[in-house]
Amino acid sequence: MRGWRASVAAIVALMLGASGALAQTSGLIRLTDRDDLFGWEAVGRVDLGRDGYCTGVLIAPDQVLTAAHCVYDRAGQGIAPDIIRFRAGLRDGVVIAEAGVAKYVVAPGYDPAAGMQAENIGRDVALLQLTAPIPAALAAPFHLSAAPAPGQRVSVVSYGRDRDKAPSWQRDCGLLWRAEGIMGFDCAVINGSSGAPVFAKDGGRARILSLVSGGNWDGGESRAYGMDLPDLVAGLKQGLRAASYNPLAANPGFRRVTVGGGGASGAKFARP
Repeated sequence: MRGWRASVAAIVALMLGASGALAQTSGLIRLTDRDDLFGWEAVGRVDLGRDGYCTGVLIAPDQVLTAAHCVYDRAGQGIAPDIIRFRAGLRDGVVIAEAGVAKYVVAPGYDPAAGMQAENIGRDVALLQLTAPIPAALAAPFHLSAAPAPGQRVSVVSYGRDRDKAPSWQRDCGLLWRAEGIMGFDCAVINGSSGAPVFAKDGGRARILSLVSGGNWDGGESRAYGMDLPDLVAGLKQGLRAASYNPLAANPGFRRVTVGGGGASGAKFARP
């Protein structure tokens, strides 16, 4: 098992590339109008005060999934929940709905100092408890997807650097590989895409297959990395019911890319 884990880590390290640069590619559709956003209202921007923003998605009227590394500041300290705000369907200053965050939990074993190691990618999930539920009539929460099929086609809705005013939808990209609880995709990601839902189609409704943990631009090809969710989310829901805000202790070894100034202008992304 240890050898297999090492091989997975080697695959991730190779595909991440030495620079870890993140870039936007073609194929993104800006969801500007209300009609464009129809069906995607539960995806929103997670604003983190002076620590910038990430992307998040409703999985219940009062619960939002995002990347665990988003809820840590530059020093590796957990961000106070009352600073965080979820803005569902934000586009050009208009929101479908928004709410503050009462508390959150991160996946057990996630280490904010470990960056994008294979095991950390597999645990890079946080569940936020909102201060008030967002009615499903305004933003219907998404369900989780079952295990993907080989060659699964997916889509991603995210906010990002230079496109943080409205969500962008990449309607078609693919699952490249899956091993030991992590996945690789050829989807376009950039600073701010952390926590963005990776959707797989199930009948007439998209379901959340994974979340974007990180990614890179390597030789002109996009790469994004995510994790298996069902077991993690089940545990996080239990933890949220049982615990108050309790992120990991500070660990200044964690590195993050932050672009822009204060407020919500800095797009956050873990640096490989």
